[in-house]
Amino acid sequence: MNIFQLGVESALESLRSSASGLTSTEASRRRAEFGPNRIERAIRTPIAVRFLREFTHFFAVILWLAALLAFVADLGEPGQGMRTLGLAIVGVIAVNGLFSFWQEYRAEEAFLALQRLLPQEVTTLRDGAAARIPAEALVPGDIIFLEAGDNISADCRVIEAFALRVNNATVTGESEPVARNAGAVADGDILRSRNALLAGTTVVSGSARALVMATGMRTEFGRIARLAQATEEAPSPLQRELSTLSRVIAVLAFATGVVVFAIGESLGISRWANFVFAIGIIVANVPEGLLPTVTLAMAMGARRMSARNVLVRRLPSVEALGAATVICTDKTGTLTENRMAVRTLYRSGGFVDAATLSSGSGSWPARFLECARRCHDLKDTGRRGARWLGDPMEIALVEMATPFVPDEAPKIDEIPFDSERKRLFTVHRTANGPVLYAKGAFEMLLPSCRWVADAAGRRPLTRQDAEAFTQAQSSMAQKGLRVLALVHRDLPEPYDPARLEEDLVLDALVGLEDPPRPEVPAAIERCRLAGIRVVMVTGDHPQTAVAIGREIGLLSGSDPLVVTGDQVRRMSDAQMWAALEAPEVLFARVGADQKLRIVTTLQRHHSIVAATGDGVNDAPALRAADIGIAMGVSGTDVARQAADMVLLDDNFASIVRAVEEGRAVYDNIRKFLTYILTSNVPELVPYLAFAFFNVPLALTILQILAVDLGTDMVPALGLGAEKAEPGVMDRPPRPRDNRVLTPALLARAYLFLGGFEAVAAMAAFFFVLPGEGYVAATAACLGAIVVMQMVNVHLCRSDRESVFKSARRWNALIMAGMAIEVVLMLLIVYTPAGNTVFGTAPISAHAWLFMLPFAATMLVAEELRKGVVRAVVQ
Repeated sequence: MNIFQLGVESALESLRSSASGLTSTEASRRRAEFGPNRIERAIRTPIAVRFLREFTHFFAVILWLAALLAFVADLGEPGQGMRTLGLAIVGVIAVNGLFSFWQEYRAEEAFLALQRLLPQEVTTLRDGAAARIPAEALVPGDIIFLEAGDNISADCRVIEAFALRVNNATVTGESEPVARNAGAVADGDILRSRNALLAGTTVVSGSARALVMATGMRTEFGRIARLAQATEEAPSPLQRELSTLSRVIAVLAFATGVVVFAIGESLGISRWANFVFAIGIIVANVPEGLLPTVTLAMAMGARRMSARNVLVRRLPSVEALGAATVICTDKTGTLTENRMAVRTLYRSGGFVDAATLSSGSGSWPARFLECARRCHDLKDTGRRGARWLGDPMEIALVEMATPFVPDEAPKIDEIPFDSERKRLFTVHRTANGPVLYAKGAFEMLLPSCRWVADAAGRRPLTRQDAEAFTQAQSSMAQKGLRVLALVHRDLPEPYDPARLEEDLVLDALVGLEDPPRPEVPAAIERCRLAGIRVVMVTGDHPQTAVAIGREIGLLSGSDPLVVTGDQVRRMSDAQMWAALEAPEVLFARVGADQKLRIVTTLQRHHSIVAATGDGVNDAPALRAADIGIAMGVSGTDVARQAADMVLLDDNFASIVRAVEEGRAVYDNIRKFLTYILTSNVPELVPYLAFAFFNVPLALTILQILAVDLGTDMVPALGLGAEKAEPGVMDRPPRPRDNRVLTPALLARAYLFLGGFEAVAAMAAFFFVLPGEGYVAATAACLGAIVVMQMVNVHLCRSDRESVFKSARRWNALIMAGMAIEVVLMLLIVYTPAGNTVFGTAPISAHAWLFMLPFAATMLVAEELRKGVVRAVVQ
């Protein structure tokens, strides 16, 4: 038998304790044996290692190699700009690595606070006397005192209770308080035992003495925390994409360099000169600006999400949320408002909607309002906005009735609520003498009722009345409402305390619920249109979950599949997947390991899963999901620490708005990737022409650098800051195996747009070369690339939409980028410093005019291509 199945005396003996607690000596010995009562942090990657990771991932390694090759080339031929190029690439790596590390480190440190959920001090019995000690000093066998509002600091077995109710939501996911008492139980499951208290939960009402039976990582809280720590984080879809993209770029760049070197060798070109040209081609093919642009695009997406009440902790999750195919969402606080409210009332004569009371219409029984206002066990904190401390249902009733019954008659007697009686009695002194008010489970109060309230006051309760009330109670329960009966009795003066529970007047039944957030139904519909499946995974009762699911539009069929945590535990993998494939399914009464299994099963079948949660029990699933989303208002520190992002308003609708931002980030990455890769072609062609056709080199290394890390950067960031295109939430999520760098994108960038730019660049070079000389011709080649890119940035704003339509959406960063491009080109071409650094010379106005027809031709050709794509797709 475990400790919950034992009586109080046997439970104390099993831990070698007593009703007077432990001695200080014994407590010290046990602390040495069991360790401090705290949640141990997982072994964290050293900060130095995390710092170095930002500089050693695959794309950074490519840039390091490019920089190394530039330095090697500079050793052989100093003064060609290779050293400057190498230093610039190292600067790119450093700035990007420092920015990424700072962003991650700042978010990580803000949430490493596991211990905040546990109280700092507790009252315990030591050496037979009450003493306040640090929570960390608790050991198995200690006796602790608890009262309303206290956090529970260890797993305990109740040994004495007075009207005790606790909120276990942080560990079990149940939103409603549960009663606890000291009696032994037949089922020794700690999560279900009526005499068990869990670390990390709170006392809602009543008081208790409890025997500590587990501390620290041995508690249920600790077990879940360890499960969360042991769960490996999967790389985000974008991280996988960038890894693939890095390899593709590396292969293309180095393969091109090797081929050029081999051809040069066959043509008899000097080996060293050939090697330098090969390095130039490799560097020209590596988009040095890609890494900082991707990072900054995600940072800007994170900033936009923050404006929509979503705080991003890990940058890759910005894009990952846009790729989500399934959202596993909690119910309480996310789909609902996380507060109890009166929904309906049943009295003799029929139902009355709660809205009639708030609007001032309708007639509610006066004695019902008196009972709702006065019969409670709440603590008055005196604070604005959170005056009452206790059971949420009692708070809802008191707040509802206070405007109509502002004065609370003094309480002179009470029979407290307990899990066996399921009712609360209070006696109050009123101007007309003592009055008894009671509320509780209808089936427990009905046998004591002799009267029923009506318009005239009261009349005898008939069998027909009892049946009508019973049917009303059943109807409200089927809708997922919590039902309480409210009764009263005018007592004689003096009254007999032993005969309080008789001759009662049945006033009404009241149905309460945690109401759905008003914006959630529209958000659910948006998910449906966007091809995102929403699955409710809650610790609440199945009937409540189904009722809320129907109310918000998540469930529309007559027979949804409802799976409980116990059923999940017994299912095979095949049965689990079959359940998840049901058209409408929700999960209720689930624990931490079952929620984790739901997430991992979906991932094994190629779903990209976003999971929400607020409790300790949600942390393992949040960590395993592709995108873990914790609640910022009601969430525990454990859940927030495990998550990738945090909802600042706990609102499901904010997730849907963030999905839209995530999709925009993915689209924007493709936009600026097209933009950046396009300029690689006109940067590469001059080297090929020089190597194989004995053409003067039309573009120097430093001029390539001026494009990649100068003129292209701000317009690329402007593309990264683009708002979501119209209709982005009317299409399904991209397939999991869909790549950022697709053959179509490569063809458009390299073969189509890049081809136009290469022709324009070489044509400008040859146009200027005869009349203005070689140095001015290289400036013309550089200028042509910049002019073409100024047009290209607008072409890349959409791969289908006409440039004349997308231009209507104002983008200040793109316009600023174009202005910066003009200023930089003027500085490079028309100032002595620019001429010296970049090897340029001033060019005539005719040269600039010569470039414009090429830009116009590219624009017209791209418009024709987009028109064909739109016609084919439609």
